[in-house]
Amino acid sequence: MKIARFSDAQVMGILKQAEGGTPVSELCREHGMSSASFYKWRAKFGGMDASLITEMKDMAEQNRRLKRMYAAMSMSETIF
Repeated sequence: MKIARFSDAQVMGILKQAEGGTPVSELCREHGMSSASFYKWRAKFGGMDASLITEMKDMAEQNRRLKRMYAAMSMSETIF
């Protein structure tokens, strides 16, 4: 699994700077990221605060575990 380079707080800070009027190209250069990353974050996290991002990531992890458990159970049923 890929390790995130920016924390949730950093992502929120960058998005807040953009909302404040800082040009996206300047933010990308300052933080060493691509503009595609910025626009992906804005589409995914726009309008959220840090607690909502953390909750969303926790729910995604729980969903991933449940899918893995379901796949393991269905594989064990086909073997017997």
